[in-house]
This record gives sequence, structure tokens and C-alpha cells, in this order.
Amino acid sequence: MASPTAAVSADTRDKPRLSFWQIWNMSFGFLGIQFGFALQNANVSRIFETLGGTEIALYWLAAPLTGMLVQPIIGYMSDRTWSPKWGRRRPFFLVGAVLASLALLVMPNVTALWMAVGMLWIMDSSINISMEPFRALVGDLLPSEQRTTGFAAQTFFIGVGAVVASALPWMFTNWLGISNTAPAGQIPLSVKYAFYIGGAVFLAAVLWTVFNTKEYPPENLVEFEEEKRRTAGFWNGVRESFAGIFHMPKTMAQLAVVQFFSWLALFSMWIYTTPAVTSHIYHTTDTTSKLYNEGADWVGICFAVYNGVSAIAALLLPLVARRTSRRVTHLLCLVAGGLGLISIYFIQDPNMLLLSMVGVGVAWASILSVPYAMLAGALPANKMGYYMGVFNFFIVIPQVVAGLILGFFTQHVFHGESVYTLVLGGCSMIISGLLTLRVDDADDIRLPAAEQTIQTSSPGYDTTVESDPRL
Repeated sequence: MASPTAAVSADTRDKPRLSFWQIWNMSFGFLGIQFGFALQNANVSRIFETLGGTEIALYWLAAPLTGMLVQPIIGYMSDRTWSPKWGRRRPFFLVGAVLASLALLVMPNVTALWMAVGMLWIMDSSINISMEPFRALVGDLLPSEQRTTGFAAQTFFIGVGAVVASALPWMFTNWLGISNTAPAGQIPLSVKYAFYIGGAVFLAAVLWTVFNTKEYPPENLVEFEEEKRRTAGFWNGVRESFAGIFHMPKTMAQLAVVQFFSWLALFSMWIYTTPAVTSHIYHTTDTTSKLYNEGADWVGICFAVYNGVSAIAALLLPLVARRTSRRVTHLLCLVAGGLGLISIYFIQDPNMLLLSMVGVGVAWASILSVPYAMLAGALPANKMGYYMGVFNFFIVIPQVVAGLILGFFTQHVFHGESVYTLVLGGCSMIISGLLTLRVDDADDIRLPAAEQTIQTSSPGYDTTVESDPRL
């Protein structure tokens, strides 16, 4: 395994610091991407149950299996793409946005369970085509000292997009009087309209980034073209992507374990919050009843709250990391999220769920930014997209595990009580936080010498903020 510092040294470009608006523009597309993911996370289990599905966790396997294939290959391909007009990552933003927007329009109109599972497969693949190059873009364009800020900006837009998208069905019903119930086997109009809005916002937000962001060309175009010819081919990309698991930098391997437990917790939440809340708090499992759909709509509000909290928390993470470290920051955030999930078991008043979601939102902000900031400092610049794609395996693998075991635990160990599955997820998130302390963060390792140099060269003037790589 390559050492973190050796990996960092591979990035020889002297990248300029970007302005606030440049970081804003390059991150804005995530507003649309998260519109798609939020609608998917808050409503797909509801759609499955409406269409008569019972093995909900198993149906969700469609999403990670496609992500496992799509994200590393897209990362591999985008590393080997360059167009003077469109750049390296932006062509993939655009293609994914078009496909995902179309999938969002189709999803609420499915009429059978097998169609819903298949459309989840297509929709998740399309969103992944856009999403993974966005992660690599931060490593491409930002110097080390701005990467945490770059990922935090993405997290801010993720939060804003998810707040609105998650709450849309509730807003359509409570503000516009659009029905949130429908005959058996049909999707309510409030959910349909939410997906239509999501498709439009997804495309518009990604187009903003595509047309308002400039990318750097390869440092040596001749060598780049030679490398592209030598490693071209779809199957070569597949082979290299899966081989990447066995050649990870040390920091990436350590973060992989952290990711596994944190994302296992997240998937337990996304898959089982709707059945847990409707059965444990609203005391119904009848998907055609008004009470069930009120509970399902309230889950959307809960998801909006945790995403709203994450948008605010993302702005504070660089400050906390500067005072402590990125590892300690991630630990504190994940413990807050784990306690938030566990607390749902003790709640009977739906309004109190919003307090639980505060903890989840703090954890979500950190999960979306801090691991990627630590990872970016440990990767060679010419393989940023590739390794970011390989890193996605450790989001996908826990989702596969969730699909295979959470259903068994829920039905046979917890006797159908989904709320216990959320408690299990909370414990997993706390374990993830503790494992973060084992991670070698290259930027934290380099920080003391950097601070010493600053303090020696500039006595009486604190410039640590500008030079701190944890920002």
C-alpha cells in the first residue's frame, strides 16, 4: 500500500485557491443530485409497500449492485477523458442528469412491483453517473487546504436539496390540498408531482455546474493521451476497478471500514424508517389508510429536517476540525447520529422525531464530507476519479449486506418490529465513529510542522486558518 504522503506528492500541480462563487458553482449540481436521492430514499419503500411488496430490503439490492459497477467504471473513464470544451468530469454530469431526470418522471407511474424494482435500478445507476465525478472534481480543482470546504459546500447543497425534496409530498398535501392517498396499488398524486419537480430540478442544477465551471487540462497532454490509449476499453475499466480494492492506499483501507458501519446504519434508516414510524408510532400497516399516509408523509418531513440540519452543520465542520481534528470531528458527529437513531425506539409523539433527526443530520453532514476530505489527501491526482469510484464499494457493500440480512433480522429476530432495526443501525453508527480514530489522516499528520512554520515566520499573526489543510 502506498503511504499517504507519497500519494499526495503525486499531485504536482500548484492549484490556485478558488473564490467563494467558484466553489459555489462547482458544487451547485449536488442540489439536483440530492433531489433525486432524497425522493428515492424517502419514497421508494412507500412505493414498494403500496404495490404489495413485503421484502423491502431485498428489493433495495437493485441500487447497490448497479452502484458497485457504475461508480468505479465512471470514475475510471472520467480520469481518461478530456475535451477542451467539456473538460473531464462535466460530460458525465450531463449524461447522468438527463437519464436520471427521465427516470424520476417514470418512477411514480409504475404499476407493478417488478417495474418499481427495475426503475430503482435504472434511476440509481443514472444518479451515480452524475454523482461520482462530482466527488473527484473537488480533488481536481481545489488545493489541499480548501478540500474540506469543497466537500462541505457539496454537503450544504445536498442538505438544501434534500430538505425540499423530502418534504414535497407533505407540502403538496398540506399547502396545496393535493391528495396523499390513492386506491390500492396506485401511487398518490402528491408523490407523483414530487417526482416530476425532482426531475426538472435535477437537470437544471447539474446544467448550472456544467456551464459555470472550468476544469484544468492534464499537465502533460501527450502523456495523458498515451496513457488513455494504453488503458482504454470498458472491460479494462471493470478489471482495474475491482483490482483497485487490493491496491488501496492505507488511509483508504482504514476509511473503508469506517464507511461500512456508517452506511449500514444509513441504509437501515432509509429502508425501515417508514415502516418503523407507521407501525411503532402511528400503529398501522394499512397502506391505503389515511393514518399510514400521514405517517409516511411525516417521515418525509423528518428526512427534510435531518438534511436541513446537515446543511447548517456542514458549514461548521471546518471550524470544529480546525479546533480538534477531522478524526475527532467525525467521531463526535457519528455518535450524535447513532444516539438519534436509537432514540426513535423511545418516542411515541411524532413531533419528537424531529429531535432525533437533529443528531442524524449532524452525522450525515460529516459522512458526506469528512471521509472524502481525508481520502482526497491520500490519493494520486491522476487516479482521483478512479479511487473515488472504488471507494464507493464501501458504500455499496453495506447496502448489499443490509439487503441480505436486515430483512432476516427484522422478520425473524425482531418479529416484524422495524424500530429495532433502527436501533441496530444506531449502534453501527457509533461503532463507525470509534473506528475513525484509527485512520491515518495525511493532512493532520502534516499539520503540526505547517503550523510551526507559520508561527515561526509570522510571529504575532495567526494565519493558521488560511494554511490549515483541514479546512
